[in-house]
Amino acid sequence: MNITNLVPLLILFQFAIACNQSAEIPPSSHQPDSVQAQKKKMAVDSLIVFKSTDGGQIWQDISKGLPNAVKDNYGAGRNVSFADDNGIYLTYGNGLYHSKTNATDPFWTKENFPDSQPRYFGEHASITPGKTGIFAYNTDGHFLQKINGTSKWSPIYTNFHQKRVRSVFESVVGSIFICSDYGLFKSINSGKTWKRVYTGGGVYKVVESTGVLMAISAIGIIRSTDDGENWDFVINQERRGFGVESIKGGFAVIFYPTATETRKVRTSYDGGKNWQSIDEGLPVNEGITSIIHVGENFFCSNSKGILRSSDKGKTWKLILPSIGKKIFNLSVSGNVIYAIPRNRGC
Repeated sequence: MNITNLVPLLILFQFAIACNQSAEIPPSSHQPDSVQAQKKKMAVDSLIVFKSTDGGQIWQDISKGLPNAVKDNYGAGRNVSFADDNGIYLTYGNGLYHSKTNATDPFWTKENFPDSQPRYFGEHASITPGKTGIFAYNTDGHFLQKINGTSKWSPIYTNFHQKRVRSVFESVVGSIFICSDYGLFKSINSGKTWKRVYTGGGVYKVVESTGVLMAISAIGIIRSTDDGENWDFVINQERRGFGVESIKGGFAVIFYPTATETRKVRTSYDGGKNWQSIDEGLPVNEGITSIIHVGENFFCSNSKGILRSSDKGKTWKLILPSIGKKIFNLSVSGNVIYAIPRNRGC
């Protein structure tokens, strides 16, 4: 079944909401068994994961093996999934699910978080990759880590006492950063001691490219060229940050000037000194939430669905329409793109 036939089925049977946008999506030359599984009726809040291995031409529903009809209580601030060289990881309910890039039906394997810490993790957990293993954490500042090659989750950073945690990041040189509503904290000794390295308000995410760190703060995009010891604005308080991603050779950011509240997308290939616009052909005020770079193409998601640009943002083409009122979160593993429709955030 090609994606042109798939989308109306999804909308008709899952959401009963008419799609008022159309897209030119090339037909598939075959009908994988996993695509046939999309015909089943799913609840409005059941979890769906799409995968594309051909630059967004064809999208395959790889949801089989995940819980069905479980209400989506994610919330916009949680990091519920990430992709790396091993595929995509997703936390849902009380389990962590993993799908390799070459996985076949039923696509997912599951492991449970420790039963000894149910109030800290399970349905409240965020996840993120680290150099030595996966971090799981919650907003109250409780952390677990599963070391690569093992199946055991162990408490970590037990002497970090700040709450309202947003994310965790491990730099190339091994420094640990914890983002919270109270600033950015850094440890250079595996979490034994912590230093607040940014005090200008909340920090929500840190990424790294070519030796430079870039972060979303409450009042703009900030960067560091000395492993997080000092930070300066590259997009200031008059242009609030919304998203930041590392791309090949640089960074991509989503922000909006407070005067217009129109989200913009920029790229930089010199550590944030200069920025290029790649949103020339994007619709205005359409809630841009994700931006990734795969091969020669950029992909972004907004309220209309997933769009692709092959000319550095001069033009964009809608390749997968939105589902209901949700917006896709995008991630990439090599040349494989994953898209998860989630409830809209701010």
